[in-house]
Amino acid sequence: MEAPQHNLAMDLVRVTEAAALASARWLGKGAKNEGDKAAVDAMRLSFNSLDIDGRIVIGEGEKDAAPMLYNSERVGTGRGVAVDVAVDPVEGTNLLAYGRPNAIAVVGVTPAGAMFNPGPSYYMKKLVVPAPARSVVDITAPVAHNLKATAKALGKQVEDLMVFVLDKPRHAGLIAEIRKAGARIQLHTDGDVAGALMAVDPASSVDMMLGTGGTPEGVLAACAIKALGGEILAQFDPQSDTERHRILDFGLNLKDVLTCDTLIRDENVFFAATGISGGTFLGGVTYTGTGATTHSLVLRGKTGTIRRITSTHQWERLMRFSSIKY
Repeated sequence: MEAPQHNLAMDLVRVTEAAALASARWLGKGAKNEGDKAAVDAMRLSFNSLDIDGRIVIGEGEKDAAPMLYNSERVGTGRGVAVDVAVDPVEGTNLLAYGRPNAIAVVGVTPAGAMFNPGPSYYMKKLVVPAPARSVVDITAPVAHNLKATAKALGKQVEDLMVFVLDKPRHAGLIAEIRKAGARIQLHTDGDVAGALMAVDPASSVDMMLGTGGTPEGVLAACAIKALGGEILAQFDPQSDTERHRILDFGLNLKDVLTCDTLIRDENVFFAATGISGGTFLGGVTYTGTGATTHSLVLRGKTGTIRRITSTHQWERLMRFSSIKY
């Protein structure tokens, strides 16, 4: 038996709360880079108050020249445990810019060396299912096979299933296959980290996520999927010849099937997400004039603990010492 240990995720939620509070001021203003920058700046300042020796393995913003916490950047005071870090200060920058649901601030952390480095890969094909279906799916199998196997594992009919798919032209064929098989679909313009979380969250109505989305987002989502006991199966899916050649030059195999255990190689994983714009998954930031309320999901992989935290922030007290201007 072990004595209770420090749950780093409880520190990480302060980081995602800061990013959400700062970026939500830009909700619906049509300025995604400004909102993203506010979240990046708040997240960086918050990280540097934590006693960790962190290295960013999964940053976000490189492929579209957005503000970012860059890959290999060091975060934390450097005095604590060595960790790999995955971040997305605003997952769903377009959702934030246009005031759409399910923009979130996200952080995942593993022991140093345990997080997969996807190098120059920007896109991957993904299949995400909750724990009861983790051993019955195969990303190389037909869509109808995976829907039938997942439905059986969940004790449902295929017609009962809800599948999260990004509403992109590249998914026209996938959407047709899902409809032909008889399952229901939620189409979302952006936010495949949120989609992966919905697929493994016991409280969600989503049963599966399918389709091609961001590779960094896939690794970040794998932190939560690992903690919740679900499964992500993935294959690199380059969207250009340039991306394909860079992946091969980096030494990765396009035919490899990546799993949750491939992407996150240690059960001692921590994850935190805070809602920005609100939606079916996490409530958004609500400003009261004297403060704000945030809603967060906090996960610890080793214990499987799920926490849903509602926090009330008081400007009068907080702004006496905070270097982040909310």
